[in-house]
This record gives sequence, structure tokens and C-alpha cells, in this order.
Amino acid sequence: MKKLRILVLVHESLVPPETLEGCTELQADEFRTEYDVVMRLRQCGHEVRPLGIGDSLGELRTTIQDWKPQVCFNLLEEFGGVVTYDQHVVAYLELLRQPYTGCNPRGLMLSRNKVLTKQILSYHRIPTPQFAVFRRGSAIRIPARLHYPLFVKSATEDASLGISQASLVEEPARLRERIEFIHEHTKSDALVEEFIEGRELYVAMLGNERVRTLAPWEFMFGELKDGRAAIATRKAKWDRAYQERHRITSCKALDLPAGLADRLDRQARRIFRALHMSGYARVDFRLRADGTAFALEANANPNLAAEEDFADAALDEGMDYAALLERIVTLGCAYRAEWRE
Repeated sequence: MKKLRILVLVHESLVPPETLEGCTELQADEFRTEYDVVMRLRQCGHEVRPLGIGDSLGELRTTIQDWKPQVCFNLLEEFGGVVTYDQHVVAYLELLRQPYTGCNPRGLMLSRNKVLTKQILSYHRIPTPQFAVFRRGSAIRIPARLHYPLFVKSATEDASLGISQASLVEEPARLRERIEFIHEHTKSDALVEEFIEGRELYVAMLGNERVRTLAPWEFMFGELKDGRAAIATRKAKWDRAYQERHRITSCKALDLPAGLADRLDRQARRIFRALHMSGYARVDFRLRADGTAFALEANANPNLAAEEDFADAALDEGMDYAALLERIVTLGCAYRAEWRE
């Protein structure tokens, strides 16, 4: 593709250094995605400028007006400390008539709200675990339709925030305790859903109107000791030492039941369209022993680090990291926002 001016939007604390020399692995992990994206786009010949965003959009507006980037590469996951506010930054880019990568405001709003996502999936008759929402500040009343074991998580936070082995509960007292924990520690509503025992599969997607799915990827829970459940806790997903200690990894999903890959492909596409997503996304599924796949959630703008699941799934299908980033840039430039109609 032709060489572009690309403004990479990152959190103000995650502006990557020019080199990782002198950084420990733990320090580098903090801004790994931002570093990988900026450096690889530069290696592709693009003129790249990272911009840290805090709780103001003034510098963003000034930079766009003065530097005139041809596309903004959006790596923001929050704005002003609020996870669900990243959609407003993208909406602001649309008001400025500025092309950007990743998901549009409507898709971000729908997919970031896990409760609304599950309601939409239920409406479209896409299998998803039975669930209930417990509003912060309201009395906890447990509906009879829920069957233990149950899984408790934040209704809005991502990156497995608040998820641990204690998130899986098997009796009412522990359920109330965990709901209160989510309310207090994440300052959000609690989403409680029936726990699906089985394999955890991810389907990555690229596209706008036309969507390409990648081969299903599987989160491998490694060595489960002391009765620990197979759940993707925050430590299991992000703590490198913990992953090595318990042999936790991810890889292409093998030995899937006949026809399942095609069913996951169709379901992932339906979810992508039902949530009005664009750019790139990942849908998480649980596969029960009887072969039934349950959609857990949809992730707009998932992790793009060079050694994470999305990039690995793309590489498995012949798309190296540079090609993946350039494809995402191309999709961003081609997205038909309303101001382009």
C-alpha cells in the first residue's frame, strides 16, 4: 500500500519508547501492543506519530488540524479512566471527518456493554449462557431460573478485570459475596451467567461490510491443580510468570467436531453484524462436551500485540504481522462512515 501519515492513538501512560533497550520484560509488557504497532508500521515505510490521550481531546484536534494524518490507528481502550468512553473518541473522529482504524462508535457502544450484547444475542437466537444483571446500589435478588455453577463478572470492564477463581460460585452465599465484590472493586454492575464447562475458543474477524473470519483459536488452560476451574482469569491471560508456571498458552483449535468450524464462522459473522461492528473483532465461545458452542462476548478492537492470539491466528493463514496491520489500516481508510455517504 502507499505510504501514509498515521497518527496512533494510545493512552497517555502507554506512549511507547523508541527502543526497548533498558526495559525489563515486565515493563515492556505494559506498552507491548503500542510499541509493536508503532514500530512495525514505521518498518513498513509509513510516517507514524504516537499521541497520548488522557482526559482531553484538545491536542488530538490540534494534531489532526496541523499534521493532517490520513488515518488514525486507534489503540485506546478508555477515555478519562472510563472504559465505555472510548466510543466517544471515535465519534469525535467522525465529527472531524477523520478516518480511523477499528470499530465504529455504534459497534463499540453495543459490544462494550456485555449485558446489551447478550440481550441482542438472545434476540437473534444465538446460543449464549443464561444470565442476569445485578445493578450496583440495588438489592440482590437471585432469580430462580439461574442454575449453579454461576460465573460472576463486571458488566462493562474488559481485560478480565475482576475475574479470578473466586468468580465461579456454587451456592447463594458465595454468589452474593462475589456480586458485592464486583460492585465495590469495579464500580460497575455485575453480570452473572451460567458457567459452561468445556473448551474456550476465539474467532478473529476482519472486515467492514464483507467479513473474513480466521481459523478458531483455543485458550489452553494448562495444568489445572487443586480443583481449579478452566476459566480465563486476569492472571491466566496477562501474568507471564503465571502462564509459564502453569503451562498456559493458546494455539489453533484442533480436533473440533465435524462441522463446528463452519458453525462458528456463521455465528461469528452474525454477531459481528448484529452488533454493527467494523474493522476487526474477536468473538469468544465456550464449547460444551456435546458440541454446542455458546457465545460469551464480542471484543471490538482486541489486543494487537505481535505475539497475541489475533496476530497468531492471522499468521496461521499466511498473513504476517505487517500485512495484518496494513489490512487494518486499509479497512479503516475504506470504512463508509456517515459523513462519507
